[in-house]
Amino acid sequence: MQLIELTAYLDRYLDVHRFRDYCPNGLQVEGCAQVQSLVTGVTACLELVEAAIAEDADAVLVHHGYFWKGEPQPLTGMKARRLRRLLETDTSLLAYHLPLDAHPEVGNNACLARELDMQVEGALDDDQAAPLAMFGRTGEPVKAAAFAQTIARALGREPLWIAGGPETIRSVGWCTGAAQDYIQYAVAKGLDAFVSGEVSERTTHTAREEGIHYFAAGHHATERYGVQALGRHLATKFSLNHRFVEIENPV
Repeated sequence: MQLIELTAYLDRYLDVHRFRDYCPNGLQVEGCAQVQSLVTGVTACLELVEAAIAEDADAVLVHHGYFWKGEPQPLTGMKARRLRRLLETDTSLLAYHLPLDAHPEVGNNACLARELDMQVEGALDDDQAAPLAMFGRTGEPVKAAAFAQTIARALGREPLWIAGGPETIRSVGWCTGAAQDYIQYAVAKGLDAFVSGEVSERTTHTAREEGIHYFAAGHHATERYGVQALGRHLATKFSLNHRFVEIENPV
């Protein structure tokens, strides 16, 4: 299909214009006009770019792309090396950040709910114009230690567990990535636990003092499912060749 058509479809499907983001969403680097082969990944690091080139992909689709607010503007060093490889191989880069967190079907938060078998009840940050986070319930009431093991099995890494809530967990809020401060929304709703990707020093004290469990399950680990689901959706809808490439990241 045409790159311009793929980009227009993604922009509509993910409703990008609802979000005030930290980076441009959509086509970030324009390559060949036709797209038949697509590689997806979490972050457009050089290793992922090289893997896509080795796959002879026409386009790379990621959650974390380039051109973040506040970063240096000159195209030098690491940024130049990444862009050079895309441009010299005519490989396109598409990136969707907050819109891919929030989508109700292929979004990172919707996908995390499925991975952890959690029942979605609504938007956690429902005071926002474009909510990102979700809250709901575990399938059955579960001991906090057992819930930590559920996360470990599903995501393939042990979460950092800050024990602050009740012995048994029934209600959970979650927001993938660097959304540790969304714990305040979970506290306001009286939830038993909150799951995100990263943790800050202050989050430990918030969890303990507010009486809520906090599980830092990994920024990369919590955000690798949305882009895979989006890639599968595109492959089915447009008969594209799709492959997700996992670049190991312990954070």
